[in-house]
Amino acid sequence: MKEKLDISVVVPLLNEEGSLPELTTWIHRVMEKHSYAYELIFIDDGSTDNSWEVIQDLTKKYTAIKALRFNRNYGKSAALQTGFETAIGDVVITMDADLQDSPDEIPELYEMIISQELDLVSGWKKVRHDPIGKTLPSKLFNSVTRNISGIKLHDFNCGLKAYKNSVVKNIKVYGEMHRYIPVLAKWQGFSNIGEKIVEHRARKYGTTKFGMKRLLTGFLDLLSVTFVSKFRRKPMHFFGAFGMLSFLFGTIITISIIGIKLYKLYYHLPLRPITAQPLFYIALVAVIIGVQLFLAGFIAEMFVTIAHKEERYLIIDKTGEK
Repeated sequence: MKEKLDISVVVPLLNEEGSLPELTTWIHRVMEKHSYAYELIFIDDGSTDNSWEVIQDLTKKYTAIKALRFNRNYGKSAALQTGFETAIGDVVITMDADLQDSPDEIPELYEMIISQELDLVSGWKKVRHDPIGKTLPSKLFNSVTRNISGIKLHDFNCGLKAYKNSVVKNIKVYGEMHRYIPVLAKWQGFSNIGEKIVEHRARKYGTTKFGMKRLLTGFLDLLSVTFVSKFRRKPMHFFGAFGMLSFLFGTIITISIIGIKLYKLYYHLPLRPITAQPLFYIALVAVIIGVQLFLAGFIAEMFVTIAHKEERYLIIDKTGEK
């Protein structure tokens, strides 16, 4: 039987050898002060420095440490998902390894989950110590995601978050979806989401992992999360609607062209061959696209039907059984 723990702290990391000893000592000090039973889970996402050796040394001093190491860099989402699968604490806390997140926030985050019965608490770095090239895209993403998802958070991508254990066990973080974990949680019915203003510390060790590539992938992931959140279970509603509009548009143009030709033939008016009219090709393309969208919708519905048979539903309570 697994030991019951109050808190699991999940820390994904990449090349953070300088900050790990200080972070571990700080977390341990906070946990000891508040008498929490805890585990500290490091996920080394393919570090090329001495991060893994540092972690191995730390495990000799701190028995609460669990560590997993990827053979290469898979990304933060993969690291978090692995940490979520490993965590056994009642409350799961995630934070970055670069010391920009303060472990002193842990007790209040824990209490918000326990006393307010929240599913998830997201940190909000109201005052940030990042360059403008990082803060401006972040504000844009947060604004768009807030409007699309309906979740009133200021900072979706803050690494410092707290979750009920049942939340992390029932969401799947993939690709670059770690930016949108609150949205993933809401999909699964965990809509009791809170927010806490947290301290954002200036980077002390290492270098930022943010780059222009992440700016581009962030937009693509936003499109993905928007589509999946609205049409994941009903893809025909998306493909079928656009397919119908395209097919009707092409059909109306076709009928109009034929009607005009018949009218001119009846009154012996000069006319051009249908194939010489640009509208004919526009109509043809619209009809073909409409049919293709319908087919895409039907195929997507078939996949959804298959997935639906294998889907598991989270039952949070039972009554009447003996």
